Amino acid sequence: MKRIGILFLFWGLVFSTLAFAGENGFTREDRERLIRLEATLQTFMRQADKRFEQIDKRFEDINQRFEDVNRRFEDMNKRFEQIDKRISELREDTDRRFEDLTRFLWILAGIFTALTAAIIALVIWDRRSTVKYALREADERYALNLLPRILEVLKEKAKTDQELATILRNYGLL
Repeated sequence: MKRIGILFLFWGLVFSTLAFAGENGFTREDRERLIRLEATLQTFMRQADKRFEQIDKRFEDINQRFEDVNRRFEDMNKRFEQIDKRISELREDTDRRFEDLTRFLWILAGIFTALTAAIIALVIWDRRSTVKYALREADERYALNLLPRILEVLKEKAKTDQELATILRNYGLL
């Protein structure tokens, strides 16, 4: 873009010089002035070319930096993908462990429920057998306490009833 501007400037100077040359004619001094102007413009154009080359190099450096940054971002993206993959693996592992733990807790709850039911059944059975034993023992004790009383009653009755007294004597109770 600058080259085009410089060329327009150069051509403008050349045409303006030609316009002035028509009045007095083209002199040697004008010619030397044009040669110096052309040399100056060539020097200026070389310097502009060098600057453009430097600018091109700077753009290439900037492009290289952008490529480096892009590579770094790609590396970061790969690392983030790896981290996401690890997190998903950890999440799956955690879910599996949680399911295993839940299953284990259900098994423990079943075992404790079965043990509790067995203990309750054992307690009920023990209470029934204890109650039966207690009733039998109470019956025996009551019967043992009742027999001497019955014998006393029979002895009292035998004092007035001879037939009962004979029976009791035969059995050795009088």
